Amino acid sequence: MELGVEISKLILAFMVLINPFGALSIYLDLTRNHSSRERRKIAQTATMTVFIVIAVFAVSGGAILKLLGISVGAFQVGGGILVLLIAISMMNGNDNPAKPDVGTSEANDITISAKPKDIKAVAVVPIAIPMMIGPGGISTVIIYASAAKSYSDIMLIIAAGLLISVICYLILMASAKISTWLGDTGLTILNRIMGMLLAAVSVEIIVAGLKAIFPQLA
Repeated sequence: MELGVEISKLILAFMVLINPFGALSIYLDLTRNHSSRERRKIAQTATMTVFIVIAVFAVSGGAILKLLGISVGAFQVGGGILVLLIAISMMNGNDNPAKPDVGTSEANDITISAKPKDIKAVAVVPIAIPMMIGPGGISTVIIYASAAKSYSDIMLIIAAGLLISVICYLILMASAKISTWLGDTGLTILNRIMGMLLAAVSVEIIVAGLKAIFPQLA
């Protein structure tokens, strides 16, 4: 990897795909009857889950592709197309199609009883998985992990995952203020801007995959 460029692309892709802002409504809904301490515990568990998922697939991503007999180039193209579809959906003002649409309207609302003993379960599902880290995020981790040339590259991916997890935690802890400050219009505009950035990242992934499949393109 070209360390500076690649790590910045990876952090950008993580930030857009994980998109903690998209999880604000469901987080606020599920924690409205909890104390500040319980909400903090849920945020900690959710973001720790995101980090663990990133770390696990960063370490095992390349091995998974080899086990399934899938070339890195093919997975890059396939994963890039998935990420591009997510980006297009976000730019059109829709939610991430790779994540469930819950808690945003009466038709799609869900009710989960989050008693104190269920705090960790709610933090993992649905807040962390799939609302924050879903198929798009996991695919991106595997794409970068499979292209890693050394253990230091893997550690960079894990470090990026740790950074994003910390950012997610801070956003969840400030969720009430952010939701009030941005409002529905602000969140929609932010979602479309992030979709545009994600589209650029997805094209880079697809091009890298095509070059791996057809070396003459390089």
